[in-house]
Amino acid sequence: MLVLLEKGVSEGVVNDVAARLRMFGLSVHRTDHEGQVRLGAIGDRVPVDWEAARRWPGVAEIRRIPVSFKLVSREFRPRDTVISVGRCAIGGEQLALMAGPCSVEGEEQVFRIAEAVARAGATIMRGGAYKPRTSPYSFQGLGEEGLKILRRAADAHGLAVVSEVLDSQQVPLVARYADILQIGARNMQNSALLREVGRGEKPVLLKRGPACTIEEWLMSAEHIVSHGNSQVILCERGIRTFETYTRYTLDLNAIPVVKELSHLPVVVDPSHGTGIRNKVAPMARAAIAAGADGLIIEVHHDPDHALSDGPQSLYPEQFRELVEQIRAIAKVLGRRV
Repeated sequence: MLVLLEKGVSEGVVNDVAARLRMFGLSVHRTDHEGQVRLGAIGDRVPVDWEAARRWPGVAEIRRIPVSFKLVSREFRPRDTVISVGRCAIGGEQLALMAGPCSVEGEEQVFRIAEAVARAGATIMRGGAYKPRTSPYSFQGLGEEGLKILRRAADAHGLAVVSEVLDSQQVPLVARYADILQIGARNMQNSALLREVGRGEKPVLLKRGPACTIEEWLMSAEHIVSHGNSQVILCERGIRTFETYTRYTLDLNAIPVVKELSHLPVVVDPSHGTGIRNKVAPMARAAIAAGADGLIIEVHHDPDHALSDGPQSLYPEQFRELVEQIRAIAKVLGRRV
């Protein structure tokens, strides 16, 4: 349920209402909107007399939240969530540009790409130190050494870092080096991992699973937010359909749908969504035009020899051209790079 308090109530009244709700075994989550405190009361362990609750001091209105994803819904928080990471505020006027190699292969490679994407306009460096691969014989990443290289390269060029975490035991380690923890598509419904990043303080980039509905995606975000971490960035990266020409089918419909249903920011990954280098830029432009809050794009200076995802990685000069195109689209929409 959503408990709306009277405007101007004291913190003492807010705390009293929250304490009463907790006495019924409900978890209580607070947000403020236009001078009004809104309390999301989640759970159903003990029946609550909501008619009586409407008469509690300070309570203005009580509404049912009609969707299953309570805390990430627009009903709970009407205004957009904006997440500050480094020089970028994700979800606001500025578009977030995340770019870098699929995987960290070595120091020279990462520093070279970091310099190129920073010069082009990226504010966040992407790169995988732990790589979930379809084949157990494919390159699996450099582990902690890869995270160290990524951190050094990003710091040298004024970039924040986003990198993937594969299981709950890795969270403290990856959080030591990365500014954003990425939950990959394979792990979108790994509830133990979602709980662990939900208990942390680092922003989370939550990729949509290739066979997951929008509601399932938002429910995964709900797992994170319900454990205390409201800094979730949703990432559309393509779903599996009957079409086989591209790696996946990039679901651009999801952008306006999710923006209507949820207050969380949405970024798009056209690299994984297409799997084809010359399709990345068109879909990236379309994503921004459709209302995405940013992009995460794979860039490599020598993609023909990349240890992973070379065919979908842009050359640095291609990324630079794309950023200029995005800049023009953003201006039309009242946004900026």
